Amino acid sequence: MSLSEILVAEDALPASSQWWKRAVIYQVYPRSFQDSDGDGIGDLRGILQRLDHLERLGIDVIWLSPIYRSPHADNGYDISDYQDIDPAFGTFDDFTELLDAVHARGMKLVMDLVVNHTSDEHPWFLESRSSLDNPKRDWYWWRPARAGHHPGELGAEPTNWESFFSGPTWTLDEHTGEYYLHLFAKKQPDLNWENPEVREAVYAMMRWWLDRGVDGFRMDVINLISKHPGLPDGTVTEGKTYGDGFPHYSAGPRLHEYLQEMRREVFDGRGALLTVGETPGVTTDEAALFSDPARRELDMVFQFEHVSLDHEDGKFRPRELEPGELAASFTSWQNALAQIGWNSLYLANHDQPRPVSRFGDATAWWRESATALATVLHLQRGTPYVYQGEELGMTNAPFDQIGDYRDVESLNHFTDAVGRGEQPDAVIAGLLRMSRDHARTPVQWDDTLNAGFTAGTPWIRVNPNHTRINALTQYDDPGSVFEHYRALIELRHRLPVVADGDFVRLDAGTPAVFAFQRTLDRELLLVVANLSSSVVTPQLPDAICEEWHDARPVLTNRAGEHDVDAALDPWEAKVYTR
Repeated sequence: MSLSEILVAEDALPASSQWWKRAVIYQVYPRSFQDSDGDGIGDLRGILQRLDHLERLGIDVIWLSPIYRSPHADNGYDISDYQDIDPAFGTFDDFTELLDAVHARGMKLVMDLVVNHTSDEHPWFLESRSSLDNPKRDWYWWRPARAGHHPGELGAEPTNWESFFSGPTWTLDEHTGEYYLHLFAKKQPDLNWENPEVREAVYAMMRWWLDRGVDGFRMDVINLISKHPGLPDGTVTEGKTYGDGFPHYSAGPRLHEYLQEMRREVFDGRGALLTVGETPGVTTDEAALFSDPARRELDMVFQFEHVSLDHEDGKFRPRELEPGELAASFTSWQNALAQIGWNSLYLANHDQPRPVSRFGDATAWWRESATALATVLHLQRGTPYVYQGEELGMTNAPFDQIGDYRDVESLNHFTDAVGRGEQPDAVIAGLLRMSRDHARTPVQWDDTLNAGFTAGTPWIRVNPNHTRINALTQYDDPGSVFEHYRALIELRHRLPVVADGDFVRLDAGTPAVFAFQRTLDRELLLVVANLSSSVVTPQLPDAICEEWHDARPVLTNRAGEHDVDAALDPWEAKVYTR
């Protein structure tokens, strides 16, 4: 039976009880998606111009990275006004037109909610830092210098925590003589969620956006909003200057209380909305708590285990993964959330390097590895996310000079590492593998100058391989990465087993092969994928070979043999259904 025949046969099946289980979500990073006015920065009207691409792909939900007013110390994740559009992206009229156009196409739009911290230019923080007795002083985390130290002295910071973006998490405010906490950049002070006025101000802002028709929120580092009130020092490991504060500010004592309160105060009675939390460092047990429907917190979470596997001595000193490591991580999360909770399925986002360069083989087997990785991701149990350009197989950029980089994390790391005596070339080598800027190069729409992204000078260099990797050349090409993604999305929409079926990992006799079966009543789906650059022959269980011996794949990324136990070419992936 062909893919098209199966899709027609399944068209009348009832929808999943929770709509987001069958949905596919696409993240738009506006700055790099499409520029409409030639200033080199993507904008809202640019997104409007490219909605045909998303509709063609089959996307259900657009997740929009921050478009709020911001000084852009962290490209919009430092918000100075939650209820205004940054002029770099357009106007509120532009946003309203975009939202209406998205809804008219049957899609939903989810906003990025960044409420662990604000910009230091937000009116709340400007008031908070104005005096020691300002009514908003307690809206942020302020502390005097460490006992026995004067403000500004080396080691006078209230705790020894290291920032995610290098250096200490505390910055001295000269005006009041106290330090404020910022887990990220110094222009991103952390809100104090212990203060009920802060929580109500955040909830009011969320309701304001929902009243305007947005369909939910992706919640940035939401598991960091509850800190342990004592703010104890972290452990300092060998070779480090600062301590690891993560155990003291991740999943703090009131986190679940806050999320349940948010559900009651913001979402109750509003219908079919989506809530997904970014939760770095979360365990499988914690993820089940967040996404258990009975607890009424979040619909799903982003976990970080699989995108931390290659962090050997920190993010910018990565290692090569062993065969089967990625599949083993996926499997553990499938098993952990099999009965309670829900997975967010992703390989890429605005904070991660390009997956085909990271987990695949972007040199010898670019198309095959891009499509194989997509196959095993999209057909697991959970809601898949596509990051812009991923559906085209976009790769890491050849940024071999520090002047090529724009991201505050990468620039701070370079300055810090070189200042500690590391060789600049060695530091650049780490950035070439892991910098967030790889995710932020402009989307490659065609092979013209600047890849069709802008008529001006792009804010960050376009990847020069856009002349061969771009959307225009992939449309209607049955072998292209784009068309493979489109087919995977159709499978999820049409086959209930993809959204609702059980997941069972199969022993393929080799860690290079990721094989699993999905089951829903009498509907079965089998995936067999070689996640390596070598020819591999799977040794599937006899019962599986016998059950599927006469099956033909409904989707494959190579013109190989159909048999389930046939040798697999490098990065060959096959999908069967019955």
